[in-house]
Amino acid sequence: MISMNRSKPAARKLIHDCGGATIVEFAIVAPVLILFLMGSGDLLIRTYITSVLDGEVQKAGRDSTLQANSSSTATDAIDARVMTAVRKIASSATFVSSRQNYTEFGSVSKPEPFTDSNVDGIRQVGECYSDVNMNNQWDADQGISGEGGASDATLYTITVSYPHLFPVKGLFGSNGNVSITSKTLLMNQPYAAQSIVTPPSVCT
Repeated sequence: MISMNRSKPAARKLIHDCGGATIVEFAIVAPVLILFLMGSGDLLIRTYITSVLDGEVQKAGRDSTLQANSSSTATDAIDARVMTAVRKIASSATFVSSRQNYTEFGSVSKPEPFTDSNVDGIRQVGECYSDVNMNNQWDADQGISGEGGASDATLYTITVSYPHLFPVKGLFGSNGNVSITSKTLLMNQPYAAQSIVTPPSVCT
């Protein structure tokens, strides 16, 4: 039988034994460290893609303002160059692009003018409006789809979506994809007289 006096030193030695403490500490710290590294990596990739996208969109916008690039075939080719540059970083990225043209910078993203009869700031049925884009309905954005013509102001927008680099979508409240939008607003070169049509007044 082992006496109680002989077992006490062994118990004290076990209590003060620090062997394996590092493994336990690492098991506590590692998940936080890994999440931090994954989150940082994901944000760095997003920043890099945003920088590349913004640069390519600015160049694409300038190229689109040239008369030689005013056709839909030319603008499609310009969009393709933007996509190619981004896909060098995010190979599975998808894109949505649009061009809205306006007669002047001051009308960009503005609603079609209307007669605010009851002065509530909201266009009501029956209040007359100028059908600037001539689509037979009042629009909160009077832009016309496409590059437009000489001296028109064109808003070029492209949105890129790609999967997160790491499985961290829960950290960012994401559905699994990162979405980045870039825009540029430029005036087409005055290679001809600007075509301005007086919009019809509609009161329906």
